[in-house]
Amino acid sequence: MLAKITSAAVVGLDAVPITVEVDIAAQGLPSFTIVGLPDKAVEESKERVRAALKNSGADFPAKRITVNLAPADLPKEGPAYDLPIALGILIASEQLKETPEIKNSIFLGELSLDGSLRRIWGVLPAAIMARDQAFQELFIPEDNLEEAAIMSKIKVYPVRSLKQIFDHFSTSILPKAQQKSIKASKTIKQNFMKQYAEEYDFENIKGQESAKRALEIAAAGAHNILMKGPPGAGKTLMARSFPTILPKLTFEESLEVTKIYSVANLLNRENPIITNRPFRSPHHTTSHIGLIGGGNVPHPGEISLAHRGVLFLDEFPEFPRQVLEALRQPMEDGHVTISRAAGRVLFPSRFTLVAAANPCPCGFLGDETRSCVCSPSTITRYQKRISGPILDRIDIHITVPAVKVEKLTQDQKSETSKTIQSRVQRAREIQLKRFKGTKIKSNSEMSSKLTKEYAALDEASITLLKQAISKLNLSARSFHKVVKIARTIADLESSVKIKSNHVAEALQYRPQQES
Repeated sequence: MLAKITSAAVVGLDAVPITVEVDIAAQGLPSFTIVGLPDKAVEESKERVRAALKNSGADFPAKRITVNLAPADLPKEGPAYDLPIALGILIASEQLKETPEIKNSIFLGELSLDGSLRRIWGVLPAAIMARDQAFQELFIPEDNLEEAAIMSKIKVYPVRSLKQIFDHFSTSILPKAQQKSIKASKTIKQNFMKQYAEEYDFENIKGQESAKRALEIAAAGAHNILMKGPPGAGKTLMARSFPTILPKLTFEESLEVTKIYSVANLLNRENPIITNRPFRSPHHTTSHIGLIGGGNVPHPGEISLAHRGVLFLDEFPEFPRQVLEALRQPMEDGHVTISRAAGRVLFPSRFTLVAAANPCPCGFLGDETRSCVCSPSTITRYQKRISGPILDRIDIHITVPAVKVEKLTQDQKSETSKTIQSRVQRAREIQLKRFKGTKIKSNSEMSSKLTKEYAALDEASITLLKQAISKLNLSARSFHKVVKIARTIADLESSVKIKSNHVAEALQYRPQQES
């Protein structure tokens, strides 16, 4: 009286198969035990499974039931094991026959007390694992259908209740739900690049032409950018409008982002596939774990939720020093490794950092109309909150001055986000073609070796850079960032070669303290 059902557990962003072993002993007092490092939600599945079986018309055996979630050394969390445990009890108690279809399928789902199935998180990684490990079918709650249906090479059966799945295996009648699954998969692909209406537009930003040019370059090459300026200059408005000029997500990028949001249980029920680049804007009181990720069982933080999108940090110097320093490694490597007693996981974090800061605590240092009231020591302490290594990892540094009255009152219209986005999209397509066959998606991700290969400089550009290195005291990292930005500026102009004017513009975006 032993049954084995395959389920899945999410470790980091990837799913691994879990064997749910159910043993019903003929001797001993009636009991229900779950072993295999279950968390509280898994432990409580005993009561959900008991009630769901009775309310679905099945018998709950009054015997000694032992459930083992193997491998036993891997922590299990969440209610997704309810369905495989209930199915295992039905088979072990001989109310249902074990078929080859059951052996080659994966089961996930949270049971309600009436036997219906509720939505769960982590379905997309499970669907990818099922495809990669050649499982034939995946049985999931009906509400998770569209999330799993993106993996079209595996049969996905959306299940409404425990009784429906019992009827399916006892009568061998294919449920109509499979046709619905195939239809949903086609709908996702047809609407994949559909964009939603945006609330912000560059057309509404008065003046700030130089800042908008810098943001266009940052969007085209996925370069980090820091905007400094007085309050009310438009830094936050430009940052909020920045996603409207970003290039569209590719299918592979959408899959990466959707996996992260699936694991974090943040997918929208109506539109579970992420089709727009993420925009995350955590408050400066966010904790270290909230930004980087972590917990007893590691979960992704804000930098991973911003993967392939934008991480906007307003009031940049107000973030705790420890939190800002934790950004150094993810900004450089494009991923963060979190080690805990429960295990070691790797989360991707290839984001575009958009930071906004005031020049001093009062905000008016260097302003033409209002005078700064801060003391020199206060200004120095405030500016030193952002360390040199963090500043060195930011590609583009710009000053955003206060907008003049003439600019605010004139009726002249600025370029729309749609116009700028078309140029950015064209430049990004050039980069995707350049890096085809690699994991790189943009110029900012190039290593030193690739920078030398794809961003070759002519004699005039080399001469200009040599002068800049001596005058601006550029570090090796800053040197390569200048070359990458020059490569992006050339891509925006559809220029095959990097010219000296591209390098000259790129040099303007280095921080002033290097001059």
